[in-house]
Amino acid sequence: MAELKRLSESRDLTRIERIGAHSHIRGLGLDSALEARAVSEGMVGQQSARKAAGLILQLIRDGKIAGRAILLAGQPGTGKTAIAMGLAKSLGQETPFATVSGSELFSLEMSKTEALTQAFRRSIGVRIKEEAEIIEGEVVELTIDRPAAAGGGASGSGQSSSASKTGKLTLKTSDMETVYDLGAKMIEALMKEKVQSGDVITLDKASGKVTKLGRSIGRSRDYDAIGPHTKFVRCPEGELQKRKEVVHCVTLHEIDVINSRTQGFLALFTGDTGEIRGEVRERIDTKVAEWREEGKAEIVPGVLFIDEVHMLDIECFSFLNRALENDMAPILVIATNRGITTIRGTNYRSPHGIPADFLDRLLIISTQPYTEEEIRKILDIRCEEEDVEMSMDAKVLLTKIGAETSLRYAINLITAAALACQKRKGKIVEMGDISRVYQLFLDVKRSAQYLMEYQSQYMFNEVLREADEDETTQF
Repeated sequence: MAELKRLSESRDLTRIERIGAHSHIRGLGLDSALEARAVSEGMVGQQSARKAAGLILQLIRDGKIAGRAILLAGQPGTGKTAIAMGLAKSLGQETPFATVSGSELFSLEMSKTEALTQAFRRSIGVRIKEEAEIIEGEVVELTIDRPAAAGGGASGSGQSSSASKTGKLTLKTSDMETVYDLGAKMIEALMKEKVQSGDVITLDKASGKVTKLGRSIGRSRDYDAIGPHTKFVRCPEGELQKRKEVVHCVTLHEIDVINSRTQGFLALFTGDTGEIRGEVRERIDTKVAEWREEGKAEIVPGVLFIDEVHMLDIECFSFLNRALENDMAPILVIATNRGITTIRGTNYRSPHGIPADFLDRLLIISTQPYTEEEIRKILDIRCEEEDVEMSMDAKVLLTKIGAETSLRYAINLITAAALACQKRKGKIVEMGDISRVYQLFLDVKRSAQYLMEYQSQYMFNEVLREADEDETTQF
């Protein structure tokens, strides 16, 4: 339990924001009636698909759906992954959301079923509840005694002084006031949080953790308490010492790793999870079931998103069929851009390369190609996200390129054009910058055309081999 608590607290670290392919997505862009707005929260178009995803979102929030599978199917560049990311952002951090690509399963140093099992358990949360004894009150006075160092070297006397620190902390509620004697460890924790008179704090008696809740509203007129980030709270009522329910949220996979590695929860940060034995998972499932019966924990089925699901083979689809029947199964969201194609591991063809029995389980959400106007709006959002200022003429040209080639290609040109603009010491991306990077970087159509023209100069060319076979067949 202590390891789980440390893991939960480690998630409070500040996150570094990066500009990624879908970093502009803030949600599904729905109103209170689950109707899709034309442009909202980084989402553009695909109203029908977003409305369908919104219904799934509401069912997940209400706890009325689990162990179900949803397929996002559509042409490349029609926003399938964006809808999945919007669903994740709308769910928030309380609901576990794990992602894996179908192609990743064949590159990992573990079996495909083990990789899928870990992905499933990353998307199943466990909300663990425990009673903690805390002291909560307003700081009336904090005094720290620093005894004069007795002889010896400077280094030794400094260490002795630090270890021998003592102090007193006076806390009050609206009903009582008490003075506490402080040791060196508690003094260090209070100094780290910069606690001073007038702060409202909580002390965890078991761990010694100090949490500053804010400034007492009774000190709102103090000159030193006024600031843009100052939070005022009321002085606590009742007893200073009280029992409080503390909730730690972890995933089943994190519990698996903690119990299967000697370094505990630190194994999660090294990434060295490896294969986890089945008996370890069985013991954990049994323990979690006991916690559920005792009311100490509850299961939070989350969402697992598998992109490029057509890359899975028949063995993986058999695993998914079984896994979805488990009572703790998460919502499975899968995406593909394939039409009727061969199921990997077989000679059979099927819609999207998915077996018919698994297709029958799916709620299918279809996405449609973006219109030219929608492409322009998406490019506007991406320019803002990447902090690129672009002229209207340049945006018109980039929109035309996106409509004739692909949206992804047009988005990739934004940063390249901005660098070209910086090279000529400009501040606004112009048509010339777009034209320059368009000539430097080929899209798929122009690249394929180049290969066809110079195919004889490439090694192991399949087109020539097929042409030779056709000529042989004719004779």
